[in-house]
Amino acid sequence: MARAIRHAGVLLAVWALFGAQPGSAAALTDYVAAAIAAADRPPEQVARDAERRPEAVLTFAGVKPGDRVADFMSGGGYFTRLFSHIVGRNGHVYAFLPEEQLKNCSPDEVAGTRALEHGGSYENVSVLTGPVDRFRPPEPVDLVFTSLDFHDLYDSFMGPADVPQVSRAMFEALKPGGELMVIDHVAEAGSGVRDTETLHRIDPEVIVRTVLAAGFRLEARSDLLRNPQDSHQLRVFDPAVRGRTDQAILKFRKPASASAAPAATARAPAVTEASGRGSGCAGLCI
Repeated sequence: MARAIRHAGVLLAVWALFGAQPGSAAALTDYVAAAIAAADRPPEQVARDAERRPEAVLTFAGVKPGDRVADFMSGGGYFTRLFSHIVGRNGHVYAFLPEEQLKNCSPDEVAGTRALEHGGSYENVSVLTGPVDRFRPPEPVDLVFTSLDFHDLYDSFMGPADVPQVSRAMFEALKPGGELMVIDHVAEAGSGVRDTETLHRIDPEVIVRTVLAAGFRLEARSDLLRNPQDSHQLRVFDPAVRGRTDQAILKFRKPASASAAPAATARAPAVTEASGRGSGCAGLCI
């Protein structure tokens, strides 16, 4: 009984913090609320909750206890930790760090994910590394999730990557019926990938076209993180917009009848050892 009372107190505190009421259309599930309220989350990550809106994002993602989740380019592990608490002991989280990012970027950018390799309360997390275009968790997953990183695939520090091949790898990583969720900084409409290296933004329609070509269906879009006050002209880490950029959320589904992604047309170029930190490293953007 005492445990149930304490758990109810956690839920009410998070509902109050984020303005959602039990029973409303936007109400949190208890497992999402408990994940956000977990005492072992790093304080610097908790401090970012107001801007990253995990209560809304995780609810939209639909992740639940027992799920297998791949956090693609997990960076500091902000969402990795939340996923870990949600999926619980019967689920698993695969945090993927591309070799290209590890070679070209500061270790500080992925230290938060690396810390999870030591177990503790995150024993259901496995940290994976490898070439970005060969991303493949050891088992099919329910959700592939990537936040504020898809645009980086087009940048020099990532190769640039063969983005169609990466999208196919995401498709192959999922169970039939599984979902891919992409969050990224919005660029000027019609700009394509022009601003990925400079402003760290991307036209969301590029993401849609690329992912659909890999065999996915577009399931839903969300305005949860949209900001009409963002002019799309500033770098995402400019103090005027950092943490408040206009962000698109796109959710795609692998058809339940799917067997394989469309065949590749070309392989990604070989990745060579970097001589220094790339100018577009992902940690700048999150």
